[in-house]
Amino acid sequence: MAMIAPERQLEEALVTKLRDLKYEYRDDIRDRNELEANFRAKFEALNRVALTDGEFQRLLDEIVTPDVYRAARSLRNREAFIRDDGTPLNYTLVNIKDWCKNAFEIVNQLRINTDNSHHRYDVILLINGVPVVQIELKTLGISPRRAMEQIVDYKNDPGNGYTKTLLCFVQLFIVSNRAETWYFANNNARHFAFDADERFLPIYQFAAEDNAKITHLDDFADRFLAKCTLGQMISKYMVLIASEQKLLMMRAYQIYAVKAIVDCIDQNCGNGYIWHTTGSGKTLTSFKASTLLKTNESIHKCLFVVDRKDLDRQTREEFNRFQENCVEENTNTAALVRRLESDDYADKVIVTTIQKLGLALDENSKHNKQSIAQGRSTFKQRLEQIRDKRMVFIFDECHRSQFGENHKAIKEFFPNSQLFGFTGTPIFEDNATIKQIEGDAATLRTTKDLFQKELHAYTITHAIEDRNVLRFHVDYYKPKDAPALTPGQTLAKQAVVQAILDKHDAATGGRRFNALLATASINDAIEYYEIFKKLQAERQSVDAECVPLKIAAVFSPPAEGNKDVQQIQEDLPQEKEDNRHDPEGKKAALKAIIAEYNRQYDTNHDINNFDLYYQDVQQRIKDQQFPNRDLARKGQEKIDITIVVDMLLTGFDAKFLNTLYVDKNLKHHGLIQAFSRTNRVLNATKPYGHILDFRNQQDSVDAAIALFSGAHGDRAREIWLVDKAPVVIGNFKQAVDDLGKFMQSQGLDATPDQVTNLMGDDARAQFIKRFKEVQRLQTQLDQYTDLTEEQREQIEQALPNDDLRAFRGVYLETAQRLKEQQRTPAQGGEPDNPEVDQLDFEFVLFASAVIDYDYIMKLIAKYSGQDPRKLTISREQLIGLIQSDAKFLGEREEITEYVRSLKEGEGLDEAAVRAGYEHFKAVKQVKEIELLAQVHGLTAASLAAFIDTILQRMIFNGEQLTDLMEPLGLGWRERRERELALMNDLIPLLNKRAHGREISGLNAYEHGAAR
Repeated sequence: MAMIAPERQLEEALVTKLRDLKYEYRDDIRDRNELEANFRAKFEALNRVALTDGEFQRLLDEIVTPDVYRAARSLRNREAFIRDDGTPLNYTLVNIKDWCKNAFEIVNQLRINTDNSHHRYDVILLINGVPVVQIELKTLGISPRRAMEQIVDYKNDPGNGYTKTLLCFVQLFIVSNRAETWYFANNNARHFAFDADERFLPIYQFAAEDNAKITHLDDFADRFLAKCTLGQMISKYMVLIASEQKLLMMRAYQIYAVKAIVDCIDQNCGNGYIWHTTGSGKTLTSFKASTLLKTNESIHKCLFVVDRKDLDRQTREEFNRFQENCVEENTNTAALVRRLESDDYADKVIVTTIQKLGLALDENSKHNKQSIAQGRSTFKQRLEQIRDKRMVFIFDECHRSQFGENHKAIKEFFPNSQLFGFTGTPIFEDNATIKQIEGDAATLRTTKDLFQKELHAYTITHAIEDRNVLRFHVDYYKPKDAPALTPGQTLAKQAVVQAILDKHDAATGGRRFNALLATASINDAIEYYEIFKKLQAERQSVDAECVPLKIAAVFSPPAEGNKDVQQIQEDLPQEKEDNRHDPEGKKAALKAIIAEYNRQYDTNHDINNFDLYYQDVQQRIKDQQFPNRDLARKGQEKIDITIVVDMLLTGFDAKFLNTLYVDKNLKHHGLIQAFSRTNRVLNATKPYGHILDFRNQQDSVDAAIALFSGAHGDRAREIWLVDKAPVVIGNFKQAVDDLGKFMQSQGLDATPDQVTNLMGDDARAQFIKRFKEVQRLQTQLDQYTDLTEEQREQIEQALPNDDLRAFRGVYLETAQRLKEQQRTPAQGGEPDNPEVDQLDFEFVLFASAVIDYDYIMKLIAKYSGQDPRKLTISREQLIGLIQSDAKFLGEREEITEYVRSLKEGEGLDEAAVRAGYEHFKAVKQVKEIELLAQVHGLTAASLAAFIDTILQRMIFNGEQLTDLMEPLGLGWRERRERELALMNDLIPLLNKRAHGREISGLNAYEHGAAR
């Protein structure tokens, strides 16, 4: 954690700022002992106790834990400690009743020395002596992801302060270069690591109520680090998710929404609604609001009201994720009424459906009529006793169901209630469908009619700007050599399917992602399913290598009195209506579709348990992320396209769904909901959500954007929609040009083979930055489905495909070399080269969805089997393909050498290729070990056995290393040096053979060997 002059100035300015905010600056706390002595003084004062030295040491041993979740819980709870005389001491680490009354202190340049670590931390904030916030200051324009990765590296350093000292209580990390400030929650390694797909934990920038970013460090300190505010941020607005043992920080807009509801209740000033866009975490916001109300003594009950059975279960599961068993299942209306009557604190927050609540208040319901007939109290009569209590109702997706009698019934029965609604797509006058009759005047029912006022807005425009959701690429399909469609005009289904088959691989990044096809009716969905089958069979008969798309279809069956299906259909108006006509025909078609699904996926679903089939389809869409060979069951596991009518177009979240094919009329909130299925953030391989519209609905899209863009109406289109292809092609040409000029500035030709001649790491870092931008734009263009032939030629001319592939190969080689330098910083943890240290490689951009291990094995077999005089793929092309894909980083040398060892026309089949490659690797590994053993004076057999033991158990054992060196009869000092030298050579070999899995205990040597 190097300090150079400008960084030192940043630090001094921050300390001054925090002192202005009335933090106490403790320049006397510089090491672990001083930190612990200060904590002891604060702890003893808060808990009015004087501990003996032995007791304090025992207390430290009890509270210091490598488990971040456990530490976070004990920071917020009252805990017990047994004193030396056997008496219990109930204590808290900080004043949890009133966080503002704690001591707030600043420490800088703290050094923590543990067994194998010598770290220095820029600025740490203490609350009551407990280190809760770490601030890392950077002078360069470092990417926040790289800054986060550095903190992950520090945390992985053996013996680091986060696992063995009071630093285990750090809740938040803040990274700033003064102009840009980011923050993120601490977590255990499972939630604080970088996986191969480069999907990250949330990194936040703070914002004002109107979502204007607050990024300058001074402004951030004023708004976020003021003492009481920081106390609230940690105590109120961090969520501990029990089921995942994970810490979550609420985003700024979620905090403002919760505050708005709580304030509205405290001041008893009527109802209100929260407009938070789809995908922005409404459940977490409403959960926080309802749990904060649990402690509000003026509130009798808080009901969280959702629509439909499956939403009820989903919301309950979400709530219980945040806090185990915090909401119970309400299986029936009687259970709801019992909980409403109960005075038990556990029954204060209730999750229920609008339907059950309606039944409870409906004198004419079947149950209530039976009760009257039998002389028992009705539900409504039983609830009379709480009629005048203060009740809070929070409605999820409030536009869905409260436009009926239920809303009115609640308002009339509970006159002292306050109603709050959450919606991603409010009902305005423009998109209202339900009229309210008052006297002679008919007014449309809007969200505002029902909930009086908007309390907070976070629109899709905000979410796109924050990169919480992606922008959209909308392609209005125009048939070749035919006039453009008029709005709403439909194409022949055959033409739609042909277009989808032609464009699907591009739209989904080579089937990395999957798609929905939204159709106008159940009959259309059935017809589409049959046309896909027919056209794909035709394509296969012409081209034996054609891999058909896997097509599923899901729509609800005729209800026929089935309560589950009836409830599902409440939100599926088209399907409900369609099923009234020829129900038997629709049932027969759905049965046939499910039967084919069972054959394809080796399942046994049936129409009588439709919900299980529906859930299975949803799970498969979500499971797209897994490589085929990793999926548990046999058979083809993924779905490429799911044909739907109403289902899955609202409320369904899947990060690997990126494309929506549209052959139905959509407008207003229905359009936004449907489009929003595609724009969940994943990583750099998913640049936007993709819509291919076959009905030329541009006017409807523009109208929906205008309606739901909030305050940014004038700029909404440019925020929501990606640039048109010519703009991105222009940017791509510019990026290629910049790369060429850079190579020339280094005295080199702008060709892939010259990259290895770049002198020095600074130049290599510049190449990495420039070519990564080229690849990022190439990835975007690869997924544009509306490129003309002329545009494709422009892209190919700017950077021919063979050159692109070769550049990818040298990029990966260079990146791997520089990545190693990042992993092994010099003594003291300071980077050798800040330019290299800042690099964020984004390897995921360089991993093709199409090219995997199986694909390469097939290709090698094809190469081996071809006639040398009629080559369709050359040896060098094959090697180039392997070297340009990040998936083979670990074994690119082996596969390349193996391909070089094969003879053209040898005629090996795929099984022989696989077996040959395994044998080739085994022979190479034996030679590697023999060479290493020779260099270090060991026998090959003993070294091989040592390596095998480590890889079988994935545990490195220092005693076994001692046993391995024993026969050499060395003194301890020389043995230590020889051990380090051996480990230096062994670590790369062990890591490579571990294929990315962690070998426990190895990191102590990794760092020792590196230094």
